[in-house]
Amino acid sequence: MDIATQAQIVLRNAQYETWSWSGPSGPVTCFESAALMGFVHIFVNAEALMADWQASQKTSLARHAASLRGAGVKAWNVYSVLLTAERAPSLARAIERIEEDFTLTRKIARTAVTTAEDVERALLPLIGLRAQPLLGATNFEDRLRSRLKDVPADAVSAFLNETPAVEVARILGARS
Repeated sequence: MDIATQAQIVLRNAQYETWSWSGPSGPVTCFESAALMGFVHIFVNAEALMADWQASQKTSLARHAASLRGAGVKAWNVYSVLLTAERAPSLARAIERIEEDFTLTRKIARTAVTTAEDVERALLPLIGLRAQPLLGATNFEDRLRSRLKDVPADAVSAFLNETPAVEVARILGARS
């Protein structure tokens, strides 16, 4: 899987503008929205990530310095996303610590990014909340009746049959 391409797909689906350029240590996917901007750097392995992330960050910032100067408040929301497909348990804590370094940009650093789901999981901090209701082919009247089981059945039927509110209230009042 091409991590850079998948990152572009995920970011575009989240309404970011994206573009690519070839950085000194590999392809860089740039992204921007109304609220933030950033750079996705892909490293060949975890050791390269650890060794080169600071230089890659500085290069990206220098290359886009004019845009950043004109970005206003958005310049406070610049992200460096640092990804590699390599699983590196021995470097896991050191890579996690990169995210605690707020120098120049905010950071997201991940290893073991090998699937589209891994890319999306890595980019979750940049993606707005998405709720996917689980609505299947069901009878909504039956669902409503099951949820209103404490309400008298004739009042529920009157409500569902578009009986005037006064009559539904009368039915409910008679049962209390």
